[in-house]
Amino acid sequence: MWLTCMEMRLQSRAVRSQEMCEQVGGSNSDRQVLGRVLLLQLIDDLVRGHRNKEAWSVQLLNSTRIHILPTMNPDGFDDAGTHCQFSQGRFNHNGVDLNRNFPDAFAGKRQQGQFVEETQEAEVRAVIGWLRSETFVLSANLHGGALVASYPYDNSNGGSEQVGGASVTPDNDVFVHLAKVYSYNHGSMHRGDSCKDGLSFNDGITNGYQWYALKGGMQDYNYVWAQCLEVTLEVSCCKFPPKDQLPALWTENREALLAFIRQVHLGVKGRVFDSFGVPVQNAVVEVKGRSNICLFRTDKHGEYYRLLLPGNYTFTVTYPGHQVLTETLDVPHGPDRYSALKHDFLLRRAADNSTHYTPTEFSPTPTCNYTLNVEGRCGAVATPTWTGVSAALGLWAALRFLSD
Repeated sequence: MWLTCMEMRLQSRAVRSQEMCEQVGGSNSDRQVLGRVLLLQLIDDLVRGHRNKEAWSVQLLNSTRIHILPTMNPDGFDDAGTHCQFSQGRFNHNGVDLNRNFPDAFAGKRQQGQFVEETQEAEVRAVIGWLRSETFVLSANLHGGALVASYPYDNSNGGSEQVGGASVTPDNDVFVHLAKVYSYNHGSMHRGDSCKDGLSFNDGITNGYQWYALKGGMQDYNYVWAQCLEVTLEVSCCKFPPKDQLPALWTENREALLAFIRQVHLGVKGRVFDSFGVPVQNAVVEVKGRSNICLFRTDKHGEYYRLLLPGNYTFTVTYPGHQVLTETLDVPHGPDRYSALKHDFLLRRAADNSTHYTPTEFSPTPTCNYTLNVEGRCGAVATPTWTGVSAALGLWAALRFLSD
């Protein structure tokens, strides 16, 4: 696999927790090629705007780290036909649909117990390694063949997550907001217009499972295991639009892409410190009323991020050997200020005879052993090794901006 990683400015570890990060993923089924074009154009637009000192770009890039992956399935892109609806290119060289190849939170204990990461496709292993290399907060995965913003869950096992035909996450309010931000900033998505298949979507959004069930998708994997809220953006009825339509399609999607990226500044961010003032890894940071399948935990630098809409939220922080800490925070709207609320949690050492609180992990499977192995350097993924080339040539590309 190939990776380009561009850094606009460097920063020290001491200030890392004072900024957010954002991932935008390219199409993982590359018979749907418009996403690649849009993301390459987005890279060009961001760089041009920053060079020209345009306020919109300077503010965004000085507050946000952005990784862009224009193509996840280069085999599919090379094999893609030009028919709008029935073009080939869904599968990689091994004949595997990559968006059905990720671990699935609803697959059941037996199947999850048999999951061996080394048996997954190389592209999927690369993405999993990428997710472990950075604490991603927000993600978009671009597809084609419809005009709608789809949000998790994509699958279900018939449990409490099923509500009215949808498979609903504990962060459903945030996901609906994210989907609407894209659809209402898009040129026409919010109207819910149907493509030739006759389907229409209120406000131009849908719950993934309510649309159709999907097992092994990247969207659910990002949310459950990587603590990253991902939305799937179906950006065109035509999977391979004619080149003369590309300028108009970019115009339709440009402001939606930028508005979506700004949503990474929703909620609250900070670090968790132990009784000695040292940032701690794997401290559990729970929000009352949001029982996630896998609990949100701090990364190796003690950092946590929670995307939340404005309001009052009660946080419970737990870490071995320390007292349970409960605090209520008033969370403002952050995107307009290009910063989420910054709040650190300071823990106290527990007495030997103190009562310990055990976090509640709503887990249909026993596989919530995800470890955030953040190195914080461009391209520092666990496996496999990535090599850099020009984004214009790239099978893979990433754009990363670091700020003070």
